[in-house]
Amino acid sequence: MAQKTKEEKTFQIQNAYTDHYFEKGHWWLKIWQTLVALLGWICVVVPLIVTILSYLGVKYHFFKPLWTYREGIFEIQFIGVILLFAFVMVLVFSVSMALIQNRKRDRLVEQWPTFNPINQKKRTTELDQFMDRRFGPEKVRQNTRNYRVEPEQNLKTHEIKQLFDQHHIDDL
Repeated sequence: MAQKTKEEKTFQIQNAYTDHYFEKGHWWLKIWQTLVALLGWICVVVPLIVTILSYLGVKYHFFKPLWTYREGIFEIQFIGVILLFAFVMVLVFSVSMALIQNRKRDRLVEQWPTFNPINQKKRTTELDQFMDRRFGPEKVRQNTRNYRVEPEQNLKTHEIKQLFDQHHIDDL
């Protein structure tokens, strides 16, 4: 019985979100949602096409434009200039940040080592001993299904830093 409830909980977690559109059946739902999605795309694409064709018709006289409002043409050109400016600014920012990060990585990150490996080993050993004293042996902690930490076992804010300071192994 316990195994079945665990499987049911796993199934419920995995199926926290369902979409009837992708299940078998539900044909009216699929038809309705598809029509709404197509109508939404038509409402986006048709004004774009009309605007682009009208702008090209006024500017380059390829064909008869659908509208010829001077304010509309000016606004399209203005938006084009703003988008071009924004593109150039993003390009300059992205390239400069990439160059700065690459130089920083070459100078700092790839230096070996960036920490004292002897003290790091001492810190690991000391921390393992501290945790064994505070919470019990590592094997017991790892093999326990539910481990309860008593309130007096909680770590204080700077307790690990103070432990490293006591043993003179704090490089940070």
